[in-house]
Formats: sequence, C-alpha cells, structure tokens
Amino acid sequence: MKTFEELHALHSWEETTASIYNKTAADVEQALIASNPGLEDFKALISPAAEAYLEQMAVKSRAITQRRFGKTIQMYIPLYLSNACANACAYCGFSHDNDIKRITLSKEQVLEEIAVIKDMGFQHLLLVTGEHPKDCGYDYLKEMVELVKPHFPSLSIEVQPMKQEEYEGLIDTGLHTVYVYQETYHKDNYTSYHPRGKKSDFSYRLATPERLGKAHIHKIGIGCLLGLEDWRTDSFFTALHLNYLEKNFWRTKYSISFPRLRPHVGSFQPNVDVNDKQLAQLIMAYRIFNPDVDLSLSTRESKKFRNNMLQLGVTAMSAGSKTEPGGYAVYNKALEQFSVNDDRSPADMCQMIKEGGYEPVWKDWDACMQ
Repeated sequence: MKTFEELHALHSWEETTASIYNKTAADVEQALIASNPGLEDFKALISPAAEAYLEQMAVKSRAITQRRFGKTIQMYIPLYLSNACANACAYCGFSHDNDIKRITLSKEQVLEEIAVIKDMGFQHLLLVTGEHPKDCGYDYLKEMVELVKPHFPSLSIEVQPMKQEEYEGLIDTGLHTVYVYQETYHKDNYTSYHPRGKKSDFSYRLATPERLGKAHIHKIGIGCLLGLEDWRTDSFFTALHLNYLEKNFWRTKYSISFPRLRPHVGSFQPNVDVNDKQLAQLIMAYRIFNPDVDLSLSTRESKKFRNNMLQLGVTAMSAGSKTEPGGYAVYNKALEQFSVNDDRSPADMCQMIKEGGYEPVWKDWDACMQ
C-alpha cells in the first residue's frame, strides 16, 4: 500500500485550496443528501459556500450523532507530567526557547495529582508531556503508565512520536489511546513553525499514526492546530489522513480534536483567524462526513461555544483542566502550556450536560471488554 506521505504528495496545497473555495451551493446541497459522503463532499461542507447552510448542517449533524453515539458525552481530563521540551515550536508555551521553569513530575507527585483527579470522578485520563527524549521519553512514560493504569480503566497519552516497538511496549502496559497532531499539513511551511528539535522532521511525524496502527493501538487521535494555515485546507488534509487510516487500519478507532491557538508564554500570534461560526461548521462537517469518528472539544474553547456544540456533533469534552505539571495539587499558572478558556468544574460541566438532555460518561472502555 502507499504510505500516507505518498498520498499526501499527490495533493497540491494550492490546488486543494482552490478546489475548496470554488465549491458552489449545488455542491453543498449534494453533500447534504449524499448517503455516503466522500472527500469532495467534505470540501463542500467546509467551503465558504456552506456558510449559508449551517442550520441544515446542524440538524443533520445532530441526528447522525444521536443515532451513532446516543445522547452521551465522554468526560476526560489531562494530567501534565512534564513541560520539558527539546523542540522550538513557535506557537507553544513549552517551547525550548521560552524562559520558564521546567518540571517533570516524580512518582510521588503524580500520585498526589491522581488523588485530586479521582475525587473529581474521572475514569478517563490523558497523560501529556513536552517532547524531551531524556526527561520524559519512553522509559519515563512506561513507568508513568504502569503507575497510573491501576487507577484509570481508560488511559491516553499526548507525547512525542515514538517507534512502533515503543508503542507496543506501552500498549502491553495498558495504554488505550494516542493523540498525535500534525499541527499543519502544509509541508513547505511546516519548518517555519518547527525550526529545531525532532518535531522539525515533517515525515517522521506524519508517519506516526501508521506506526500506531501497526502496533494495534485501540484508538488514534489526529488533528491540525487551527490558526497556523488556512483552516479549510488543513482540515481537508486531516480528513484525507483519517480516510487513509480507516481504510488501512480498520480495527482501530479514531478521534479528531480541534485545538485553536490560545494565549501562552511567547509572542506568536495566529496567522489565520478561525471564528466560532467557522469552527462549528468544521465540527458539523466532520460529523456528516464520518458518523463513527469521535469528536473532542477541550477547555481551550469558551463556555458559550461548548454549551452550543453539546448537541451538534461533539462526543467528548474535558473539564477542570490544568495545563501545567502539578496543576491539580499545587497550581502554578507560570508553568502552563496555554491558558484555559472554560474554567468550569467537572461538576458544573456535568450539570450543563444533563440540563442539555445528555448524559456524561465517565468510563466507556476497559481491557476486560476486548
């Protein structure tokens, strides 16, 4: 089979952008009635022409989501283990170039964090680190997965890309999901955002989901960072990536996240504005395009936006998030990766979800269910 990098190379960024912006109202209407929407339909649904059809998209997205997932929202919370990072990403508060205090949590500190998180009710934990092979590489992560797994039936990570055999080792230890974001699929501009560090290797990062598929991970999460390049074009390439992975690693589940750039340590400003209306359009377009994919919305987004998207396609939300190591037991905002927008407690989020006619789900998967 072709690798995704080979497939990616067959699609010109400029031609793809033109194709999206040239979609017409007729293309959108055809996409809305398609029984099995394809990538050209997805282009239509994220195009400017679709902005006049958001109400129809909302109705369809809601119906598809309820039919596939019921009226449920999966609850999760991130635990930041380390802000050590060897990369110099222009947009990130953890960038090696930023003058911040670096912390990597010990076993004792992690157990303190776990105690607070467990009291909130969470059963799904996301472990997050910067990308630093020495301070928080494979050996450290394996130790942390072994430490945390007995406390949480569903365990995910968002860390540096690793080798297939390393993923296999973590899966054997109890890992459930890996999130790895390409940030942008614009190969020519990728290096300008990632000038130094291992993350500057576009090809290695792009192939990470394939290594995960070969390692037989339960779920893979992908996405692009909204605000770097044209959000429509980057989202098309994300959908292309999703399509490729589902066809080649069909035993694995998939998730899409929608991180928009948030304030952080450093001076980088978004190159592209993605407003709430456009983000809602994108989320609904994904749901219509792919009824089975999990769609996740983090505390980067505002209370109002997350409330409004509850019934329109999203299947997972975080709550009570801290984006700095040790943030739950000893809060220190100076260490955070980005500023949280929705600061509601897990209890307040659950109340909102229930008032919206939905049910918060704390646990939806366990190894014993395989």
